[in-house]
Amino acid sequence: MGNDIQSIEDLLKYTGADTASRPKVSGERTVVEKFEEKMASVRLKEKEVEAETLAAQSGLKYVNLKGFPISPEALRLLPEQRATQLSVVCFLYTGPEIRLASTQPEKQEVKDLLFELQERHKANGGIYKISEESLRVALKAYETLPKLKTVVKGVKVSDDELEQFKTQLKQYSDVQKVMDDASVTDIITIVMAAALQFNTSDVHIEAEEEKIAVRFRVDGVLEEVAKLPHEFWKKIVARIKLISGLKINVTDRPQDGRFTIFLKEGDTDVRVSTIPTTWGESVVMRLLKPSAINVEFAQLGYRPLAEKKLRKEIEKPHGMVITTGPTGSGKTTTLYAILRKLNTEDVKIITLEDPIEYKLEGINQSQIDQSKKYTFAGGLRSILRQDPDIVMVGEIRDLETAEVAINASLTGHMMLSTLHTNDAAGAIPRFISMGVKPFLLAPALNAIIGQRLARRIHQDCKQETQIDEEQLAFVKKVTAAIPEASGETVAPESEWKFYKGAGCEKCNHTGYKGRLGIYEILTMSDEIKAALSEKISEYEVRELAKQQGMTTMQQDGVLKVLDGLTTIEEITRVAGE
Repeated sequence: MGNDIQSIEDLLKYTGADTASRPKVSGERTVVEKFEEKMASVRLKEKEVEAETLAAQSGLKYVNLKGFPISPEALRLLPEQRATQLSVVCFLYTGPEIRLASTQPEKQEVKDLLFELQERHKANGGIYKISEESLRVALKAYETLPKLKTVVKGVKVSDDELEQFKTQLKQYSDVQKVMDDASVTDIITIVMAAALQFNTSDVHIEAEEEKIAVRFRVDGVLEEVAKLPHEFWKKIVARIKLISGLKINVTDRPQDGRFTIFLKEGDTDVRVSTIPTTWGESVVMRLLKPSAINVEFAQLGYRPLAEKKLRKEIEKPHGMVITTGPTGSGKTTTLYAILRKLNTEDVKIITLEDPIEYKLEGINQSQIDQSKKYTFAGGLRSILRQDPDIVMVGEIRDLETAEVAINASLTGHMMLSTLHTNDAAGAIPRFISMGVKPFLLAPALNAIIGQRLARRIHQDCKQETQIDEEQLAFVKKVTAAIPEASGETVAPESEWKFYKGAGCEKCNHTGYKGRLGIYEILTMSDEIKAALSEKISEYEVRELAKQQGMTTMQQDGVLKVLDGLTTIEEITRVAGE
């Protein structure tokens, strides 16, 4: 076909017929529709080119909003009615920056609107030229927003509502009953109120093929508390994204946000994470309750001899103390408790975290930002120029960070950090595998803490119990292996008593309430330092540590079973058999 074909009529003339006289041929409409679709696409591209050209000629910036992830905060700055009236849309709002886009950016009303928004939100702004199609796509984004008068980055659960829910939510099954007749907005409020009521650390809302599953992680264990119809999903996830500052129209990649639960007794921050899944998205909300980390060093649950050993290491003027364990094993709580103990008026403490989850009084906390190339390694170098005495780095992930941290610990700084390894002995081979030289590691390390969190027996329904032969054999085996050099003593078998929680309404009939830490503390003895090499294995480190008196997490856990604090089932669950 030539370039003269611009319409259906031209197409039919080209084939030897006109629209009035030519008889219909089977399948012709499909050809016509395809042609119309192609021509429409060409016209849209031409319109975009035209808009871009006009913008360039007028000295304006241009943007194509088709596929652009417009945030709900940006849309909410401008009511839909006014946006339609002025042919303008706010497509970007970051706090310090506002961006408007209009088909008529030269209009005084649009310029006045930008000035108004800049003044109201104390932000810098700009106006972009867009095509009619971009405007149509942007205005359509308003349809995805729940119809709220204002955006509040949080869930306002009043104290009265919380008290009301407390009377209705006695156990997990009650959550489903309360949700059955609730609106989408109320569902989120109910979920968060129930999460607070049951002392939940994480709320999981997951889209499945036929339902939405709502699960709470309580004391480290997930419990399904409700099921919702799958057709609720879009509204529920839109509501969560709206209050946590996420982009509603982005569903194909992970997002991270945050919101606050407002209560008279104190606000609770909630960290939100979404990832795409087969049937929608998985949403996980972590409740960052200040009380969760307000644990003093003495309350961490170290046995007296282990606590004495660790106190000696953290009170040294320099060196590294590392905590190890998987996500959710209490590493952050341990580090914060150590920081609080070390936080006196005569020292300067700086932390580098990703993200900052809890605020600590009297401590300078800094958050890394990968988008601005503010990484752990780069941030740590900057921090050291601030003349700190104590530095806490959220995590050592690579050789660069490890080397800066080690050099800092060798030059008069106390360094605290975490490492993702299974236990304390695994930290040394992990450092070496990163590329750290053993001769630098030996003098830098003071102590490595391995830890897990086990559920604590609920004291209100605690009762003595009998264990089976297999469990008794396990206890005997573990206690027999406790090193004599540790100084720990075990009562005679005839005096052993075991306990469990019978289960009651207060503990949701689980028999557990709260958690306690089980630990192993590896200190760098001369024997371990002398053995360090690039070929040393985790097994060799562990055996050397045991010879120097280290009790393992499993042994610490069994001693706490004999103290009546937890159960054998819990120790085998978190520390293995």
